[in-house]
Amino acid sequence: MDSVFDRLYKEYQQDVFQFLIYMVKNKDTAEDLLQEVFIKVMNSYHRFEGKSSEKTWLFSIAKNVTIDYFRKQKTIRKRVMDHFDWGEREISGQEPLPEEIAEQSEQVKKLYTCLDYCTTDQKMVIITRYIQDLNISETAEVLGWSEGKVKTTQHRAIKKLKELMSDEEEEVQ
Repeated sequence: MDSVFDRLYKEYQQDVFQFLIYMVKNKDTAEDLLQEVFIKVMNSYHRFEGKSSEKTWLFSIAKNVTIDYFRKQKTIRKRVMDHFDWGEREISGQEPLPEEIAEQSEQVKKLYTCLDYCTTDQKMVIITRYIQDLNISETAEVLGWSEGKVKTTQHRAIKKLKELMSDEEEEVQ
C-alpha cells in the first residue's frame, strides 16, 4: 500500500491541491483538505474497484471533502466569496499557482473574480472541466452527476461568466 499511496500522492497531489484551492480560496485550508483527502485515500484504497480512473476517484473524494468543509462553515456563501489568502509560503510543484496565472493576464484575473459569483455547482464544473482539464464523462463521474447535468451546468456557468465579464468591462468604460 505504501508504494501505491506514494505513487498516487506524487502523481496527483498538485492537481488535487489546485482543485481545492480554487474551491476554498485559502491556501492553509486547501492544504488541510488535501491532507484529509489523502487520509481518506489511504483508508479506502482497498475499496477502490477500478470502475473509474484513479484521478476521477481522487477528485470525487476531493469534491466530497470540499462539500463537507463548506457544510461545516456557518455561512457557505461567505466562504465561497472570500478572497485568496496566499501567505508567504511557497508550494512545490511545476504547475503555476492560481495567483501566478492571474498575474499573467488581467482577463484571467477578471474571470477568477467573476467565478466567485457563480453557484457552487457551476464553479465545480468550470474548475474540473477547464482548470483541471477533465472531459465531460470524467467530470460527471467526479461530481456524481449525469453527463447531461454537467453539460447544462457548464452551459449556464459559461453564460453567466460571459455576462459578468461583459458587465465588468462596461463598468471600466
